[in-house]
Amino acid sequence: MKIILETNRLLLREFDISDAESFYELNLNPNVIKYTGNSAFKAIDEAKAFLENYSDYQRNGFGRWAVVDKSTKTFFGWCGLKYDENLNETDIGFRFFEHFWNQGLATESAKACIDYGFEKLNLKTIVGRAMKENSASIKVLEKIGLQYEKGFDFDGQEGVIYTIKNKMIR
Repeated sequence: MKIILETNRLLLREFDISDAESFYELNLNPNVIKYTGNSAFKAIDEAKAFLENYSDYQRNGFGRWAVVDKSTKTFFGWCGLKYDENLNETDIGFRFFEHFWNQGLATESAKACIDYGFEKLNLKTIVGRAMKENSASIKVLEKIGLQYEKGFDFDGQEGVIYTIKNKMIR
C-alpha cells in the first residue's frame, strides 16, 4: 500500500482491493451519500470492481485516497483530489463513515490534500463542490481556505462551487 500523506492522526494511502468491504459499507449509509449524487453499491463485488478499475493514480498521478487511523489502521473513509478532464479542473472531495463525523477528520485530511496539491503537484486552483443544503461539507471547504465562487446545477439540486488558488503561483 502506497502512503501518500501523513497528518498528526491520519495516513492517506492509495486504495487497495482489501478496501472493498469498507467501501461497500460506507456507501450503504443513506446519510453518507445523501448529498453526493451517488447510489450505494449493490454488493461488495461491485465495490471491488470499482476499486480494481480505479485508474486516477495511473492517469493523473493522484486521486482519492483511503483515510486511516495512523496507529490502528482503522478505515475512516476517503479524501483526495480528482482531476476532471472535461472541466480541466481538480476538485477536493471527502466521504467518511457517519460515526466518525464531527471529529475533524475531513478538515484534517482535506487540508493535507490541498497542501499536497499546491506544494507537490503545483496545481493553480482547487475547487470544491457541494449541494447547497450540505452545510457540513461547506463548513469543511471554508475551514480549509476555499471561498464561495458561484452556484451551479448539481444533478437537479442547487449546488455551490468553492475555490482556492495556489499563492505560490502567480
